[in-house]
Amino acid sequence: MDIGEKLKQLRMTNGLTQSELADRAELSKGFISQVERNLTSPSIVTLVDILQCLGTDLKSFFSDVTDRQIVFKKKDFFCKEDTESGSLIEWIVPNAQKNAMEPIRLTLEPGGETLVDNPHEGEEFGYVLKGHITINLGSEKYSVRSGETFYYESNVMHNIVNAGTGKAVVLWISTPPTF
Repeated sequence: MDIGEKLKQLRMTNGLTQSELADRAELSKGFISQVERNLTSPSIVTLVDILQCLGTDLKSFFSDVTDRQIVFKKKDFFCKEDTESGSLIEWIVPNAQKNAMEPIRLTLEPGGETLVDNPHEGEEFGYVLKGHITINLGSEKYSVRSGETFYYESNVMHNIVNAGTGKAVVLWISTPPTF
């Protein structure tokens, strides 16, 4: 592992100059430059301080993230069908609960609906791929048709109902993950 290069990339990802990082870590710009060029190695204590200024820790910094999956296929999806409510939820990015957002594909049979979700922190976005739905937000109702999108804060009770005569399919993304 190229520690200097990895630190430089992390610094740049955080939008910091060498001087800014040095100020935060109470080090000199020259020392940060030497570490990034692998001309010197920081002590463990100094490395911990630098990483803390970059919003991470030793474990995360040294973990291997090369096995991160980028493309997900149908076989990767996790599905939950509720025949009583007429809904099928497909987690199209497995283990998205650990990410900043959670995309799902929701299929509702005619008359089908999602469970009512209590108010919570976050926002929700959706794109109606097929059909016609009604979004219930507190006491308000919103009609959304195929090709249209919706976006709302999740701070009131809410759910989605299939308002059409055929299946409705929605790409639904929530942040933070709630499903």
